[in-house]
Amino acid sequence: MSTKDWLEKDYYKVLGVSKDAKPDEIKKAFRKLAREFHPDQNADNAGAEARFKEISEANSILSDPAKRKEYDEARSLFGGGGFRFPGAGQGGGPSMEDLFRGSGAGDSGISDLFGNLFGGTTTRRTTRGPRRGADIEGEVTIDFADSLAGSLVSMQTTSDAACETCHGTGARPGTQPTVCRACQGSGMQTSTSGGVFAVSEPCRECRGRGMVVESPCPTCAGSGRSRSTRTMQVRIPAGVTDGQRIRIKGKGGAGENSGAAGDLYVLVHVRPHKIFGRKGEHITITVPVTFAEAALGAEIGVPTLDGSSVRLKIPAGTPNGRTFRVRGRGVKGGAVDGDMLVTVDVQVPRHLTEEARAALVEFQAKAGGGDPREHLLGSH
Repeated sequence: MSTKDWLEKDYYKVLGVSKDAKPDEIKKAFRKLAREFHPDQNADNAGAEARFKEISEANSILSDPAKRKEYDEARSLFGGGGFRFPGAGQGGGPSMEDLFRGSGAGDSGISDLFGNLFGGTTTRRTTRGPRRGADIEGEVTIDFADSLAGSLVSMQTTSDAACETCHGTGARPGTQPTVCRACQGSGMQTSTSGGVFAVSEPCRECRGRGMVVESPCPTCAGSGRSRSTRTMQVRIPAGVTDGQRIRIKGKGGAGENSGAAGDLYVLVHVRPHKIFGRKGEHITITVPVTFAEAALGAEIGVPTLDGSSVRLKIPAGTPNGRTFRVRGRGVKGGAVDGDMLVTVDVQVPRHLTEEARAALVEFQAKAGGGDPREHLLGSH
């Protein structure tokens, strides 16, 4: 099949996705169609087999960012007859067929330009480009107060890094890897079946590296990578919550061939506080009060997380479990500062002296109020 035929195919339509589809959408669409039209699921169905080959061909292009970019650019320039040479088709200039076929000796035509995309043969040797480092994950545990104020913690991570002996080449010191002959340094191989469709996959000879190591490094056995453990200072932002996962850009595994480093994802655990709790942007605390303070009213001192205290007025007749709000004493740093929610816990004395018991009996008789359960008993 010629390059011109390839350019006339709409791979997005084949997979049923839009031209701006995300990689995850493309992967999802391909998997769904592959399951539906896989030859194992459609025995003796030539139509299903042809459809499976078509979607495999589309996926091999659209799932590879570099090939997808070349494909989009090629269709933008040449697809649908959008590109014209002056005099084309009138004997005064090259035709589209001339463009794809080449115009003479030494001129390979534009098919050579897109050879890497469409499985053709090129004479240009390429080396594998930069590869981004892997993302790594870690966990830290911090105190409740540090989770609100933010903190700088020491964290040990283990990731792949360039081998210190061969500096990432994979070759024994004093030697150099050579360009893979099978893939000509691209790291990928394209196989065709009957000239109908092409499938790209990592080169089996170099395992996708684009280079072959004939004399492996004794430290990394030719991989060019080694496990590296390092200790770094990680800044935890203020207001982080227990179980939150934060991303620290560029602190992951080292890249290859001058590629960017990966990212570090940190799972944060927050130690519970013995007094304070948290509810969204608010800090919570339960404060005990005496029966007399709840009944008569009082002004009490309430501790805050910074070690100081605030005065809170408890009105007379405050019931057990009532919550009061102290403005601006909660989590800070968000769109608005949170508050401190103070819940009162009325303490009932477990032991009474004879005098205290007599006083309570007298109080109950004078306070009146009837039976507080009367409405419940009369509801049957």
